[in-house]
Amino acid sequence: MVFISSWQEYQEAAEALYAKAPNKARYCVKWKASEGKLVLKITDDTTCLKYKTQSSIYLNRFEALNLTLMQKMRGASIRAVSPGVGTMKVETEERAEIPSPISAAVGGGGVKKKKGKKKK
Repeated sequence: MVFISSWQEYQEAAEALYAKAPNKARYCVKWKASEGKLVLKITDDTTCLKYKTQSSIYLNRFEALNLTLMQKMRGASIRAVSPGVGTMKVETEERAEIPSPISAAVGGGGVKKKKGKKKK
């Protein structure tokens, strides 16, 4: 497994690999918080393409690649409403809004603590 150094090369090769074998292709995203490193990997069991970066500049490109691959996997056209809104519109027979993966991670849910009764 060799890391591809250019983002443009990786994006084109990843899309071509998925288009070649959509039923066999697997796409993996790893975030190593301790190192501040993002690692992307796509494979079809014979070819493995990897890309890693520590730069936050590539996050927009990473999100665009994810949207493109989701569009191909889903078979529908997906377009971002606006960069700051955090929602995407899916254009199929019916229109629906789904939350963006990035806004869901930032907004975070979680369990609220119950307020306990005061002890006397």
